[in-house]
Amino acid sequence: MCIFNLNAQENTVENKNPLKLKFLLGGALEFGGDSVAEIYFEDDSNQSVNAGQGGTIFAGGELFFSESQKFSLRATVGFKYVTTKATNYNITLTRIPLDLSANYMIGKDFRLAAGIVSHQNIKFNADGLGANETFTGGFGPKFEFGWKWIGISYTIMNYQDSSNKTYNANAIGITFSGNPFK
Repeated sequence: MCIFNLNAQENTVENKNPLKLKFLLGGALEFGGDSVAEIYFEDDSNQSVNAGQGGTIFAGGELFFSESQKFSLRATVGFKYVTTKATNYNITLTRIPLDLSANYMIGKDFRLAAGIVSHQNIKFNADGLGANETFTGGFGPKFEFGWKWIGISYTIMNYQDSSNKTYNANAIGITFSGNPFK
């Protein structure tokens, strides 16, 4: 008598890599900071161009470290722009924000973030009304509280002009971010 014992196993390959990278698009509207220029109009009104003020569009990526997607790192590069109500001059303050943040999901759809931001290539264009100015920016902390794709942010930063005068560029803002290709 012959007895055979056969064992069959399912051959499965598990994906042990918990890292997941997602594309990120977004924008922000921010307010605050010191005035870098004061613009006076013919109707006796005036308008300040503030260092922290502007609208931003950005793109980057978000790297998740676990399948639960509770912790992630976000890195973005953007373009921040503000202009004045002048119709006959193009007066602008532009900069390139670089942002890196650690994000933690504190509940369903709620996110806390803390990170570092730097503004590069900061330029004030007076469009011939006065002197143009180039500023240097440093690094500063940024904090954000978000729900789904919308958040409230606070950035702490300073700019310095060519005369070494320092301007507070702190800003509070509303941010919009997410992956449009889910």
